[in-house]
Amino acid sequence: SSKHVPLISSDIPIFRFVFHWQTTYNPVAFITTIMKLSLFSAALSLLLPAASAEVYFKEQFNDDGWTDRWTISSDWKSKSELGEWEHTAGEWHGDADDKGIKTSQDARFYGLSAPMTKSFNSGDKKDLVIQYSVKHEQKIDCGGAYIKLLPGGDKFESTKFGGDSPYGVMFGPDICGTSNKRTHVIFHYDKKDDNLLIKKNVSCETDQLSHLYTLVLRPDNTFEVFVDNKSVRSGKLDDEFDFLPEKEIKDPDQSKPSDWVEAKMMDDSEDVKPEGYDDIPAEIPDPEAEKPDDWDDEDDGEWEPPMVDNPEYQGPWSPKQIPNPDYKGAWHHPMIPNLEYEYDEEMYAVCKDGCTHVGFEIWQGESGTVFYDIIFT
Repeated sequence: SSKHVPLISSDIPIFRFVFHWQTTYNPVAFITTIMKLSLFSAALSLLLPAASAEVYFKEQFNDDGWTDRWTISSDWKSKSELGEWEHTAGEWHGDADDKGIKTSQDARFYGLSAPMTKSFNSGDKKDLVIQYSVKHEQKIDCGGAYIKLLPGGDKFESTKFGGDSPYGVMFGPDICGTSNKRTHVIFHYDKKDDNLLIKKNVSCETDQLSHLYTLVLRPDNTFEVFVDNKSVRSGKLDDEFDFLPEKEIKDPDQSKPSDWVEAKMMDDSEDVKPEGYDDIPAEIPDPEAEKPDDWDDEDDGEWEPPMVDNPEYQGPWSPKQIPNPDYKGAWHHPMIPNLEYEYDEEMYAVCKDGCTHVGFEIWQGESGTVFYDIIFT
């Protein structure tokens, strides 16, 4: 059986925990169960008095009607480029009825979107929580697994939804090779008409177990990312993203004085190159080498000993260095307040005109990723 325990409080995001009773022992499934039990125990220790939360979207994929709720991006890519979604609990599970959707074909694009139960509008000044579970059963080497919060309302074209479609938030893991393993956190910013990436990399999980990804965006212009109920990144939007210009800029009216000396050391003018220094060769004939007994000058030519490094050679000559009495240190450009800097109280407002849909638009080199238990609240 499965037990779904949402924990809601005024200070922590919603978490969904599942316990699967294993009727047949499977190492990966068993480990997944233990991990979820550990998350459940940790959450109980954090449980605070419950507070109501407004759910904008929830999908558990536990019924065949999921295909009526979601639309494939059939006009985004050609049919041969789009992969098929499989409705399954995955290879390892405790309950075959506790399902998700799984990518099933290698080297394919996957596009899918669904309308939200209620639109989310940043003007309501409420915390936004995005949470879903991901399981890479294929030992993924290259492929995305992120989710998007989308605007559009009645004008949203589900069949055309793809990589170029506008979005408010892009969040979740993306893996390709050994160098690109990250959890995307990207927010749209109307004032720049741009999608802003987090400046510091947020790691992601790469094993074959289920992992819970959670993003919290708050109207006080802060955010927090959780992986398996553990906070992995948090901070202010203006610190972690390029929402605002710099508070200070270099004074355009200032420049380094022409007589500014940054050289800490200088040549010793009294140090003179020794006479004959340049005449010392870098190599000399090996004094221990002997002409072989069977060497024939007529047949082999005149014998010459092999060359070896000259122990007396000290390289190109340069004068000794002494402290420079005119040294003033490194020159630092004077800074002045940036007149273009202005704090924005609404950096958090990724959905000023309302976000109405949820979607996946990903590419996977190796298929086998299962998505389940999605909630936007």
